[in-house]
Amino acid sequence: MGKIIVLSFITFDGVMQAPGGPEEDTSGGSFKYGGWTVPYFDDFLGKTMEEQMSRPFDLLLGRKTFEIFASYWPHQESPINEATKYVGSNTLTKHEWNKSVFLNGDVVEKIKRLKQQDGPELQVHGSSNLIQTLLEHDLVDEFWLKIFPVTLGVGKRLFDTGTIPASYTLVESKSLPSGVIIANFKRAGEVKTGSF
Repeated sequence: MGKIIVLSFITFDGVMQAPGGPEEDTSGGSFKYGGWTVPYFDDFLGKTMEEQMSRPFDLLLGRKTFEIFASYWPHQESPINEATKYVGSNTLTKHEWNKSVFLNGDVVEKIKRLKQQDGPELQVHGSSNLIQTLLEHDLVDEFWLKIFPVTLGVGKRLFDTGTIPASYTLVESKSLPSGVIIANFKRAGEVKTGSF
């Protein structure tokens, strides 16, 4: 049974848009904070990312993130090039980047089938629209978050229109000298409530 892990850089107020640079994702018209992770990126964070990508994984990506990755990673030495890239897209059907597989039509059904196969974990990077679909259909098993000490007030949020009531268990956490918090959560079940 494959598991889906969402790896996100998020601001303190939950924004995930364009963490890596000003041109990365300007959608929404006036998003002018692209590259908000850069001042906080250090060796500690680099090492964490390296560890998380040193285990066997395939990728599950939205079309826009796939296109950003495909313009960069094929020219680098990276385990990403060996991973199978599953791409949720109704417009792209083929690409020269090796091991790219396009999921079109009923993407949710195809992702459910992928989860039933015995394969490595499926890591989701970026892909804010796809994440909303995964959340809506309760397909995310774990979140590996890097929470940055900055608020933006605007931008695409990790927990947006697809969010359903759900509870999670914190499985690992650490804070870095830069103020970034690494927090990994596992899906735990229904929301429990009570009263004081």
